[in-house]
Amino acid sequence: MTDTAARLLRLLSLLTARRTWGGEELADRLGVTGRTVRRDVERLRDLGYPVHAVPGPAGGYALGAGTGLPPLLLDDDSAVAVALGLHAAASGAVAGIEEAALRATAAIEQVMPTRLRRRVQALLATTVPLTATDSVVRPAVLAQLALACRDGERLRFGYVDRAGQDSRRHVEPYRLVCTGRRWYLVAHDLDRADWRSFRVDRLHDPLPTGRHSAPANPPDAARFVSDAVSRGPYRWQVRVVMHAPAAVLADLMPPTVAVIEAIDDERCLLISGADSLDYIALHLAMLNVPFTPLEPPELRDCCAALALRLHDAARSQHPHDTVGVIPPRGSHLS
Repeated sequence: MTDTAARLLRLLSLLTARRTWGGEELADRLGVTGRTVRRDVERLRDLGYPVHAVPGPAGGYALGAGTGLPPLLLDDDSAVAVALGLHAAASGAVAGIEEAALRATAAIEQVMPTRLRRRVQALLATTVPLTATDSVVRPAVLAQLALACRDGERLRFGYVDRAGQDSRRHVEPYRLVCTGRRWYLVAHDLDRADWRSFRVDRLHDPLPTGRHSAPANPPDAARFVSDAVSRGPYRWQVRVVMHAPAAVLADLMPPTVAVIEAIDDERCLLISGADSLDYIALHLAMLNVPFTPLEPPELRDCCAALALRLHDAARSQHPHDTVGVIPPRGSHLS
């Protein structure tokens, strides 16, 4: 009985690791006959695991979805990843799932081996989440958008833009993008005949239309969102050549701040937006990377003015008299 139980666990682990398995391949992996594999598959079905027979020359067995959720078998790395993900979900940007995430976390950690529990606890003890509380999304809306993206089903929904204007949108959903702080839906807006990114926390009342279509010429969803949030809402559109590899700049500038494009092994193009050119000139200078402003021309003037102000500050002398100088606390002048 012990050998059978161990073999069933091993069989279940194999079935979860790949979409389909041939019967002979499973028998070789388990060191048993094909007849034993068939009996073990029936045992798993009796336990509630929906193992389907796949017909054809390349067929075999596949673990599918059933009417209930049977126990899952996770390897060490998967168990740690699930535990950490649940902890993040309990304090993340998706509203209403905190309690469920904590229950699932407790269930997993209860049966975790000590060595894995220590790994999870060490990571949690040394990690401080920085979460945004102003942009939570509802899990039901997120799930509905994900299904529409997967199935290519058109959606209608209300959307409140940056200026607070509410409108109805009719879109072909394509992808969901998470920046860590916010969720975005990348979709083809049918009324505007153009691609758009929508903040999911500003989206309300999504309604499936029952019509299915695949949007033509979809963009790189992550790049599209990065470009939209780093440049779109701002007065100035900035292009700067950075004299450093793209990988170096990517570590310094998150994708929500700038788009980085490699020019060659030693240079890259930084594309960003700002309402203040003075601010972006200062920010570029603080990166401690040589750069050449391209657009707009006014950015060069801002860099020159900033350099002059810093040069004057570095050359200024401390006055020898005390006029206008605030004395230190506790001095006889106070």
